[in-house]
Amino acid sequence: MAFDLPRPRPQRTTLEGRYTRLEAIDRERHFHTLLAASTAPGADERFRYLFDEPPTEALLEEWFNRMAELDDPLFYAVVDRASGRCEGRQALMRTVPEHGVTELGSIFWGASMARTRVATEALYLMAAYVFDELGYRRFEWKCDALNEPSRRAALRFGFRFEGVFRQHMVVKGKNRDTAWYALLDHEWAVLKHAYERWLRPENFSADGQQRERLSDLVREVEV
Repeated sequence: MAFDLPRPRPQRTTLEGRYTRLEAIDRERHFHTLLAASTAPGADERFRYLFDEPPTEALLEEWFNRMAELDDPLFYAVVDRASGRCEGRQALMRTVPEHGVTELGSIFWGASMARTRVATEALYLMAAYVFDELGYRRFEWKCDALNEPSRRAALRFGFRFEGVFRQHMVVKGKNRDTAWYALLDHEWAVLKHAYERWLRPENFSADGQQRERLSDLVREVEV
């Protein structure tokens, strides 16, 4: 099998969905609402397994300055289209264009968007960009092996578990075992239709409750 490699690197672009907009992270547009999301009640637990700590205003200022100079990790703001507020962030990282591989990581989804259509569409938009536009072969999800919510999310989104790398890295002064998950191009070609079915407005009641579960739809089309 011949591959058209290397693939293009991810760019600072805007990805529009029905509920969510992904924008290249920008100090002027995203600082204040991301700070609010990152310091809301429960933020300490959401940052527990991330490389960084819950930010103060000064720490977030430093973070924006560092991220502005990097293309790996390449951070995107997760904007709730209904409110126009940045409620989270996520990055494409450890990108290897020569092999068509990238990872979705450093995910912080604030309390107001976690487990909602905004979060799921943020994942969908990124996967569609990676596979359909950039033509990558492999999309990775890695997390601390102790991070059960992240591990459940990976499976819900259709990523396949590939194993645990013991003492893979040191995070916040402690050994971290890393659980590896991945989604491949031929799997996405089928799974994207499950996402699109789940994201339809008619799948939700007036108060935003889902009628069909994404995990059920993913299982129906698993390859």
